[in-house]
Amino acid sequence: MTLTVARQFRGPDRSGNGGYTAGLLAGAGWTGAQAVTVTLRQPPPLDIALSVVLDGAGIRLMHGDEVVATAEPGSLGRVAADPVPFDVAVKASEGFAGFAKHPFPGCFTCGPARTAGDGLRVFPGPVGGDVVAAPWVPADGFADAAIVWAALDCPGGWSLDLVGRPMVLGRITATVASVPSVGERCVVVGHARGIDGRKGFTDSALYGEDGRLLARAEQTWIAVDPAAINALR
Repeated sequence: MTLTVARQFRGPDRSGNGGYTAGLLAGAGWTGAQAVTVTLRQPPPLDIALSVVLDGAGIRLMHGDEVVATAEPGSLGRVAADPVPFDVAVKASEGFAGFAKHPFPGCFTCGPARTAGDGLRVFPGPVGGDVVAAPWVPADGFADAAIVWAALDCPGGWSLDLVGRPMVLGRITATVASVPSVGERCVVVGHARGIDGRKGFTDSALYGEDGRLLARAEQTWIAVDPAAINALR
């Protein structure tokens, strides 16, 4: 079995969006609402068929002899961030720090350089404390589990300081209870949990139009040099 991360779903200029790649890999091994932990070992290459290899209770995503990512059953240890009203999320999004400066402006999830229907354009802004929120209305073709993993990705990161301290996703544990409908007025919430050396720790949650919790995740981020990451591959 193989999977391919198309260039549309990039994060940095030359590698896959971490959340989307993780969602693809999780979907290759598990279905339903089970929590899955995906660890990204290196930037996922674009437009290349990557092998999915069984590895005991988990799976590996391989580029030749190189391990790109691993996935295994996981668990979530924190309570989901509280929901934020849609109109509050819309207002918060106006304060998205990435509008002024963004380490990866072409990111599928949060890149301001992406157009509607090409990227998710999820722009999390502050709502108080260590919490950010953004509205998200899934477009046609953007309502599946891997896209939900992508939507959960960057709001976690933006609850940290991605402008002054650029980071990429290193590990994500997520569960998707339900995929939102096309056109549904959803809100994604990100919550900073702390920093330890080069690592940052966050969680995120996706809420549907009726306030139900659709999906949630916990993330570990790794501080990087954006220019070096963008030049890879």
